Amino acid sequence: MENESWITPLLRQLQADGRERTLNVLPRAGGRFSIDGREYLNFSCNDYLDLSRDPRVLSRAAETMSRYGAGAGASRLVTGTLACHAELEAALASFQSYPAAIVFGSGCLANVGVLSTVLGRSDVVFADRLVHATIIDGIVLSRAKLCRFAHNDIEQLDSLMTRAAAARRPGFRFLVVTESVFSMDGDRAPLRALCEVASRHEAMLLVDEAHALGVFGPYGAGLVREHGLGNRVNACTATLSKALGSYGGFVACSTELQALLINRSRPFLYSTGLPPASVGAALAALEIIRAAPHLGPTLLARAELFRRQLRELGLNVMHSESHILPLLIGDNATALRFSARLKAKGILATAIREPTVPRGTARIRLSVTLAHAEEDLLQAATAIAEAARLEGLL
Repeated sequence: MENESWITPLLRQLQADGRERTLNVLPRAGGRFSIDGREYLNFSCNDYLDLSRDPRVLSRAAETMSRYGAGAGASRLVTGTLACHAELEAALASFQSYPAAIVFGSGCLANVGVLSTVLGRSDVVFADRLVHATIIDGIVLSRAKLCRFAHNDIEQLDSLMTRAAAARRPGFRFLVVTESVFSMDGDRAPLRALCEVASRHEAMLLVDEAHALGVFGPYGAGLVREHGLGNRVNACTATLSKALGSYGGFVACSTELQALLINRSRPFLYSTGLPPASVGAALAALEIIRAAPHLGPTLLARAELFRRQLRELGLNVMHSESHILPLLIGDNATALRFSARLKAKGILATAIREPTVPRGTARIRLSVTLAHAEEDLLQAATAIAEAARLEGLL
């Protein structure tokens, strides 16, 4: 194609750096499946509660699509708000114990949408060093000043906010943003301490609950609910595509913030409403989770079994305290070879590399789901240890 000669050198450089990505086409989603008669355990899937193939979820998705159509047909502010959208937003607000909720086209759009709306160029946002890339994208679009504090370092955050306060003018906003469960490390944020610091400096607090929703908290409502901090956290973002097994994202917030997002959030204003099938699937998943409060604790118990077994075998799962277990490798080439060795043993576990994680911290990210039985996890731990020995990591 004309005027695209600059692309090839970039791709070659990605290859040379061990950072090239390609798409893997799989027969289905979920934590386990077969390819050409061979069964694989998928540890790179975020379908934590194994709901994406649940017959109740599939049935509700089909029913909702049959009633409302395959697509919403317009943006939400035109004619793209259907009754099912309103039902889902009410259900999410109730589930999160917030006055309101607003659904976006994805978790990415929810983060970008809320941050680019509540912040402006005169504001300052304080973000944990390891927050998700979509949070950084939203901050960049807002043009607010970004201050990053060391991962979960409350003292450094307090110091940064104290210094910034000296130059703060009336009307200039401060916002602190974190993930509750960090997507690549599997550890948790000190939410109560973050609330204290944010309150002391008169700052808003935004928490991304993408990996906590459905797993932690009462009836899977997340870590903000678990700690009883809903009245101190201005807004929570999350996705419908992980524990809920559907697609989309949302912001749980005050009615005032919801109204502002409806009026000012560009990712909301200029996107077609979420497809009805995805809405129906999410509604069914919420009902299942609320009726089965044991799902999250069961998943966390299996993750703890897996984590304990991996550590007993000498593997470094960093500071994981959730269903996400990172195996720290270091360099890209070794991580890619290790991932290939695992695939040969029937384990799909993607090598996570820069820029998703900092340079020199390439890893294998293992996501435990309810599709993984305890026996699967014990056998997988043994296979992972064998692959690690072959790579000289043990």
